[in-house]
Amino acid sequence: MNITFLGTGTSVGVPSVGCECDTCLSDDPRDKRLRTSVLVEHQGQNILIDASTDFRQQALRIGLKHLAAILFTHSHADHCFGLDDTRPIMFRDGAIPVYASELTWQGLKRIFSYVFEPAGYPGVPRIVPHSIESDFSLVGLNVEPLTVIHGQLPVTAFRIDRFAYVTDCNFIPDESCARLRGLDLLVIDALRFKKHPTHMTLEQSLGYIERLEPRRALLTHISHDIKHAETSEHLPENVEIAYDGLVAEVG
Repeated sequence: MNITFLGTGTSVGVPSVGCECDTCLSDDPRDKRLRTSVLVEHQGQNILIDASTDFRQQALRIGLKHLAAILFTHSHADHCFGLDDTRPIMFRDGAIPVYASELTWQGLKRIFSYVFEPAGYPGVPRIVPHSIESDFSLVGLNVEPLTVIHGQLPVTAFRIDRFAYVTDCNFIPDESCARLRGLDLLVIDALRFKKHPTHMTLEQSLGYIERLEPRRALLTHISHDIKHAETSEHLPENVEIAYDGLVAEVG
């Protein structure tokens, strides 16, 4: 199983519009961060976790042609607005299975109401909606949905065999922590150094990594507060900052 980081940035991306901080002006390509999303590749099949605002650009960059399914963590703009840009794949391959919690579906149906109209325009995204209630199987992989907290919003994290994707949260309940042990790779939210009401600070993220003890951890959903090279020098040996285009092998 390969995990491709399509984007690793926060909701406004890095560089941020109009900003002239050191990170936004950096010539290190690892400091150029599109909105957060990953592609899980297994036995020639692709699972997309979140269709970010930058999905079109991300898909063109890696030459993406097919999707077996899309998983949504929640319905905030930076994680779902790219759904409309998956249409060329749907037009070629047919409707794509889409998995989300019932709460996330409420947001998706509001944002993409035109998709669910009974006699809609033929150019809308073609999806097969699935409401996540428990573990399920995709392309030969077991997918475990886990609840994490994003401010006051429940967000779905995903454990897929020995890989887990935990973004947009500032608290992981004990029950979910128990199911996040024994990982080869943990991808986890680490927005910035300063406290944030809905995201983890780097310090909080490192605290969860120490508690969960994954073999390797990669930080994502990074703001321009964190400069890749400088911050990387101070991280534990098994922790790295993910960057756009990084491919991590699991298993």
